[in-house]
Amino acid sequence: MSLVRLTIKGISYSQTQNGAYALLLSEVEGKRQLPIVIGAFEAQSIAIALEKDIRPPRPLTHDLFKNFSDRFAINVKQVIIHKLVDGVFYSSLICERDKIEEIIDARTSDAIALALRFNAPIFTYKNILDKAGVFLKTSDGKAEEKEVQKTELIIQDALKTEDDDPSSSESDDNPLKKQSLAELKKALEDAVSKEDYEAAAKIRDEISKRE
Repeated sequence: MSLVRLTIKGISYSQTQNGAYALLLSEVEGKRQLPIVIGAFEAQSIAIALEKDIRPPRPLTHDLFKNFSDRFAINVKQVIIHKLVDGVFYSSLICERDKIEEIIDARTSDAIALALRFNAPIFTYKNILDKAGVFLKTSDGKAEEKEVQKTELIIQDALKTEDDDPSSSESDDNPLKKQSLAELKKALEDAVSKEDYEAAAKIRDEISKRE
């Protein structure tokens, strides 16, 4: 089976499903995207890794794993999302130490959080992308705008559940909407310094919408 390289397209949190986040992966040489629902901690860890200029005052669990691996000369070479069963993705870390390669089972969210820290490529098999991937097609001058809109729809669709309540969606009373971009960036720094990564993720999403 052939491998397809993926890149991180976006990450978002659900306003209706408490603690649920969606990670959207996109194939590097194609238009298909792979949405994966992940937990709050892993989403925050991935978001922090994506924000290169934000450094937590103390290492997160995935940072600790990276520091430990560096100390003992263990390198994560790549991550492979190798199986999909009943909507659950299974992944492996391909590691190397002293030229000996080992394969370690991992949750997909953990594997991607570590891939970011090791600058390791992320792959999946073509049959998994054929089964769970969403094809994104744009064909006119507004392609970029349509891509952004469709990306947001894919993320939100991945987060939908039967218990979703439309009345609980984001309100205009959201205090973040009333803050300026400069205030949001300052609030993001404060949230990171206090290690309140859930708040930091929400602030980061609001900043991303404006930029």
